[in-house]
Amino acid sequence: MSLLSPEPTLEYYEYDPEAEACPEEDIVAFGVTFLPIFYSLVFVFGLVGNVLVVLALTHSQKPKSVTDIYLLNLALSDLLFVATLPFWIHYVLSSHGFNHAVCKLTTAFFFIGFFGGIFFITAISIDRYLAIVLAANSLQSRTVQHGVTVSLSVWAAAILVAAPQFMFTKQDEGECFGDHPEVLREVWPVLCHLEVNLLGFLLPLLVMVYCYFRIIWTLCFCKNHKKAKAIKLIVLVVVVFFLFWTPYNVMIFLETLKRYDFFPGCDVRKSLRLATSVTETVAFSHCCLNPLIYAFAGEKFRKYLQHLYRKCLAVLCGHPVRVTFSSSESQSIRQESVLSSNFTHYTSDGDTSVHL
Repeated sequence: MSLLSPEPTLEYYEYDPEAEACPEEDIVAFGVTFLPIFYSLVFVFGLVGNVLVVLALTHSQKPKSVTDIYLLNLALSDLLFVATLPFWIHYVLSSHGFNHAVCKLTTAFFFIGFFGGIFFITAISIDRYLAIVLAANSLQSRTVQHGVTVSLSVWAAAILVAAPQFMFTKQDEGECFGDHPEVLREVWPVLCHLEVNLLGFLLPLLVMVYCYFRIIWTLCFCKNHKKAKAIKLIVLVVVVFFLFWTPYNVMIFLETLKRYDFFPGCDVRKSLRLATSVTETVAFSHCCLNPLIYAFAGEKFRKYLQHLYRKCLAVLCGHPVRVTFSSSESQSIRQESVLSSNFTHYTSDGDTSVHL
């Protein structure tokens, strides 16, 4: 059983008349052993990393750019997503499962965080496109107020898109599953699969590829010593997104075909379920990469970590440690080109909007 698939409560608890002829106890045992360990790691790293991102973006000031607003909301989406993992771990290990309220809320928060993270990644890609490719025409629109408005719209869209995934969720005898009306029992899980494939992967990927292709094309005609680094970061962002999410979405599509008996063999069906469990763990660990890319490429994040380290050192040593930037360091930060900042949907390297 793959509990944390795109429809953990919409498909895998429905009665399958062929299940008796194709026992999957070994796959269930694998999931019970493997998923709690892996998702515990994702929870710890995702929680710590994204909390640091939130603190870095709000340290001693409010977010003061569109970039900051989107990055902050991306981190909050990831936090909402990882916050549900301990509940799913408990669900896998416990024989009592959830009560109805926890079942409904956990599933809702899971999918809102899932779609919210994808949508904010897409929004940041579009914002980078506007900032670099359409720089002259986007200065008036890329304000903090505009960023807040767009962020609220993205959250509303995430809730709306996530609703079909959890609206029929209920608890019964300790199990959290989708209790669909009779008329929707066959078509609704398929529509939820297609929604994840199209709105949760294919459309965002196409938007990202287009935006970053245009950004790379623009940078190739700019005389800037940091453009090579910018292009590398763009390639890293797109490739990582593609590698982490593509296998999982392919398996979701194959699971859809399985519902129409494209894979009648028992061994094939078992292999599909096992592959879905493995690929979903890879895909969901993507939420932990946000802080990592910050650490490697984000000036503001690195400065905040240095500040936090010195502050902790002061507490441990029992005496104050001054945390200051040299005048030359501050000047170099201010003089970095905006082109060197707008390269990734996770961080900015030189934009004044993301510096401490």
